[in-house]
Amino acid sequence: MSDTMNIEDYLAQGGVLTAPGNVPARYRGELMRLMASFVDSELAASAGFAGSINFAPGIKERIAASRITLEKADHAERVLAVMETFGTDANRYQAQHDWAARVARDADLGAARSGGDMRLSVLHYPITGWTDAVVMNVLQGLATGVQMTELTRVSYGPLAEVFREIAPREARHAELGLEGLERIASTEAGKAAARDAIAYWRPRVAAGFGVAGSARYETLNGFGLRHTPNEQLLSRWETLVAEHLAALDL
Repeated sequence: MSDTMNIEDYLAQGGVLTAPGNVPARYRGELMRLMASFVDSELAASAGFAGSINFAPGIKERIAASRITLEKADHAERVLAVMETFGTDANRYQAQHDWAARVARDADLGAARSGGDMRLSVLHYPITGWTDAVVMNVLQGLATGVQMTELTRVSYGPLAEVFREIAPREARHAELGLEGLERIASTEAGKAAARDAIAYWRPRVAAGFGVAGSARYETLNGFGLRHTPNEQLLSRWETLVAEHLAALDL
């Protein structure tokens, strides 16, 4: 970065920051919020899938749920390590919420966050059985894949590098879900149960993309922490979901 260029201009033009020491205060606040949302969501997702392991109908499915549980916790740990370089106490941070806590099944949270818990709102809802777990994993896994196209390009270099390492494993989680959903959809009873779960989870996952025309998006875009508006990401996800569900006659 040249000595004469304003740091906001540098970021707006695609510049990358590489260490906590050269990060402006407002940028740091937004970066920490982004990381906290990811860490909290991964910890909550891991806790949710841990509870689903015993719903698994067979060994193959049990291994898949166990792998997702393990790797989501690992992804949280990797991003929390970046937060530590900004002074976050990792031990205190990861113990501050009950990551397995869930609201009532019929609660309507919209896109709201809960207190200091920054997990996506969809991760506050309980999983009620194997088909429910698989459908939730497919829909949220496809959403994570879309969001990863943003996260792997964030303007804070060390974090972007971590996200690039994480992205293929998150993609594999969605693939495992689709493999499980294909097995479920091989019977008419399975299809009926899957359609009920899709009707429940689809609007809740969609809410995680945030509102259209978000004012915060402009700030994040200027900082190089976001590149694509919420409504475009949501549209991408809806297209992917429609394609995959149609292929399974769901």
